[in-house]
Amino acid sequence: MRQLGGLTTEDAQALVPACPTDSPSAPVNVTVRHLKANSAVVSWDVLEDEVVIGFAISQQKKDVRMLRFIQEVNTTTRSCALWDLEEDTEYIVHVQAISIQGQSPASEPVLFKTPREAEKMGSKNKDEVTMKEMGRNQQLRTGEVLIIVVVLFMWAGVIALFCRQYDIIKDNEPNNNKEKTKSASETSTPEHQGGGLLRSKVLGTGRGSTAAGEEAQLAGVLLLPSVLV
Repeated sequence: MRQLGGLTTEDAQALVPACPTDSPSAPVNVTVRHLKANSAVVSWDVLEDEVVIGFAISQQKKDVRMLRFIQEVNTTTRSCALWDLEEDTEYIVHVQAISIQGQSPASEPVLFKTPREAEKMGSKNKDEVTMKEMGRNQQLRTGEVLIIVVVLFMWAGVIALFCRQYDIIKDNEPNNNKEKTKSASETSTPEHQGGGLLRSKVLGTGRGSTAAGEEAQLAGVLLLPSVLV
């Protein structure tokens, strides 16, 4: 025999209205989720071969005989919200399935306890802080990525500018060499020509004086017979 907080299973089932023998089976897998200080959600399953048109839920505080009865028909839902609960309080819940033949036996009792409002708020604040931290971390990561991208673009621009200047300098080197060679040849040519001209003039002067001497000697030779005569 299972006992929950002074209320046995037989006592809990005795508090639920009796059901005909051809009624559906009791719901299974009854669970309580989404627990809050003043509310909760109870869910359950029914057998596959049974046609259920509604449900009935009995809710009571632990160690208290007074029941709260919730009933709904013309629905196939498998969950129900429990409202107006007291914080930090233990409750017991039974679920019944409703079919055309009537109501099923009560399910196994489920015991749950609502949390305190302060605990819920603390958990909520903690979640909010965690989400804020995640948002900040995401923003920091985004900023770091942007900075890295900007730096990479700057480096790419510097490298492209360097390569362009290098190509310009490389293309100008042959022209500079040609200009240097041309200017050197133009500067050296008049000196050689002047020297050549100077030599020719000097050579011409020497040859002229030699010829004049020979003529003078020839004239002296010619004049000598005439003097003797």
